[in-house]
Amino acid sequence: MIGRSRATPSGRAPEVVLDDLLREQQSRFADLDPGLPPAVLPPPGDVIVVAGEGSEAAGVLTRHSWPAGSAPLLWSAAEVTELHPVLGSAGLRGAEGLLAEWRARIPARVRHASDSAAVVTWPSRDVVASRAFLDHGLVPLAVLAVRRPGPPVPPPSPDPHLRVRRAREDDLDGCVELAMHEIAYSSLVGGSVMRAEAEAVKRTALRERWARDEPIWVAERDGRMIGLLECGFTDASPGTWLAGLLPVGRWGYVNCASVLPGRRGQGVGHALVAAALPGLQPPGARGTYLYYNPPNPVSSVFWPRHGYRPLWTLWEIRPATALR
Repeated sequence: MIGRSRATPSGRAPEVVLDDLLREQQSRFADLDPGLPPAVLPPPGDVIVVAGEGSEAAGVLTRHSWPAGSAPLLWSAAEVTELHPVLGSAGLRGAEGLLAEWRARIPARVRHASDSAAVVTWPSRDVVASRAFLDHGLVPLAVLAVRRPGPPVPPPSPDPHLRVRRAREDDLDGCVELAMHEIAYSSLVGGSVMRAEAEAVKRTALRERWARDEPIWVAERDGRMIGLLECGFTDASPGTWLAGLLPVGRWGYVNCASVLPGRRGQGVGHALVAAALPGLQPPGARGTYLYYNPPNPVSSVFWPRHGYRPLWTLWEIRPATALR
């Protein structure tokens, strides 16, 4: 049993409806965007099924609570309700029905929390569903963007005084400073939150990245660190949450990109990406991915210029009770 459900409009078991709609959704995803992996069943949660224009749409509702001091709190609300749609071919009416039912079922703990959010992740190219999300108050706050293997874009005018190198552990303080600048900026144009424990969390995360021997790149000018690119590797393995978002295989990713205020727009980020990208796409890798905020006037231009394009959009509204 995947979770609780009210009676379905057709009287069929909700698990049967989900299985049938999943096959339709797999076909729709394949037509919608060849970069998507095959659609998979949602994680365990509460199943909802609604009728729409002669067909049914289904979804699963999940809830997450992030404890104080945990890394996800740097980009997430503390209490989150998430909708995992299985629209099949129900289209706009099906999406609208799911969203209305979702709002009616926001859990009490989420509903009573000021630090809360309602989130749904959906293929970026499905503009029909986008219409429903916008109408219900959701905001396209982040995208998961992908880049296929290929050479980096050469810097338009290389700065001879700029030095880009792999970071060392004795660079920790400078890397933390740069990471904090990124959180501060993203908190104005995305989902990041400047929390009291942010610096300690970033310091721990950077130490752990060094322990895994994952690449961290820094840019220096006149003896000062002015740019950071924090990277890593991961596998989209069958059955994992990432395999529901990316084709199965090895992926490089960019976790944090930051340039000091006053140094932005001078080619620092471009030089960091050009240095890091070859190592992030070893032979056999599927490509690289990252998250950026569409409302961010810098990253929404910078990353597409380097070959990244949206695959999934994360629609969100805070607090969750603002969902219409």
